[in-house]
Amino acid sequence: MHEREFWILLEEVFGRAYGKSLAQDEHLTKLDNVTASEALAAGIRPRVVWNVLCDQMDVPDPKRWGSQTVAPPMPVPEQDLYSD
Repeated sequence: MHEREFWILLEEVFGRAYGKSLAQDEHLTKLDNVTASEALAAGIRPRVVWNVLCDQMDVPDPKRWGSQTVAPPMPVPEQDLYSD
């Protein structure tokens, strides 16, 4: 997943205003309490950020990938958080 896809899914799954608010204000406990925006800026993979956000917001797997994408959830191993 590219960061662009993260933002597209965020808007589709949560709506434009609420999604933007979540990205800026929701602290992700599994990612050292940073927000999604901060995690992306720090280089954490967008797919990891997306899965952590969806897990924290209790978004079920079938709904977290939007209407156009079907992808399985990805575990969040510590060694695979950051982009190459």
